[in-house]
Amino acid sequence: MTRNYFHLHLVSDATGETLIAVSRAVAAQYQGVASIEHVYPLVRTRAQIDRAIAEIEAAPGIVLFTLVDSELSSVLENACRENGSPCLSVLQPIFGVFESYLGTASISRPGAQHMLNAEYFKRIDALNFTMLHDDGQQPENLEQADVVLLGVSRTSKTPTSIYLANRGIKTANVPLVPDVPLPASVETLRRPLVVGLLASPERIVQIRQNRLLALNADQETSYVDRMSVAEEVAHSRRLFAQHDWPFIDVTRRSIEETAAAIIDLHKAHKMKQIAQ
Repeated sequence: MTRNYFHLHLVSDATGETLIAVSRAVAAQYQGVASIEHVYPLVRTRAQIDRAIAEIEAAPGIVLFTLVDSELSSVLENACRENGSPCLSVLQPIFGVFESYLGTASISRPGAQHMLNAEYFKRIDALNFTMLHDDGQQPENLEQADVVLLGVSRTSKTPTSIYLANRGIKTANVPLVPDVPLPASVETLRRPLVVGLLASPERIVQIRQNRLLALNADQETSYVDRMSVAEEVAHSRRLFAQHDWPFIDVTRRSIEETAAAIIDLHKAHKMKQIAQ
């Protein structure tokens, strides 16, 4: 009989972000089947693994884990074998490839990817910058950005900016508002990559209407008028073409997909600047 839901146990000695990302990417391929996630982060002792095992036994299902401690891994695998829950070390196959190619074994460091190194502080710096330069704030400092996003309201500028900041890219975003001139500093930028975000008028109207409903605001406004929104989009498209700024249609893109495209553009932009 086909299941319409299942229990998914994610056991990690770090934050569990890797497991969550991998498992959701796979689960998304099974339509009509929902996973009930049970996440156990920072599992580094026998007492912690025993508590996770107790919950797995109470609600059997698929068990995925990232544990670098071989003893804890063995305890979990044995328990899963006894209660019939399929169990898999997500990182072990990858370790095998790395060790085969590099000719050396890994060292057991739980949460090593989250160490307070230079890359970590770069991300924090990028997040601070991005939050201070959200929605057109401090336009006089835009030259310090790595990326500047432009777009009409509800084209996912802020969430995309935050995602990029989590990748260490200082991102500012500036809204394109009808009858409000673009800050002069944007048109003279040299260092940052300027990227425009577009979406179909229908999609923007839908998002804006939902926004107004959530705020209990008046729906009779040009903000959600289809013709007015279409003109906003057309004006932004002309602006991007006039300045030869690359643009991305986010109508059917996730934040992650949009950010990935911007990261590629940013890499090319940096290479061009180095060559000059």
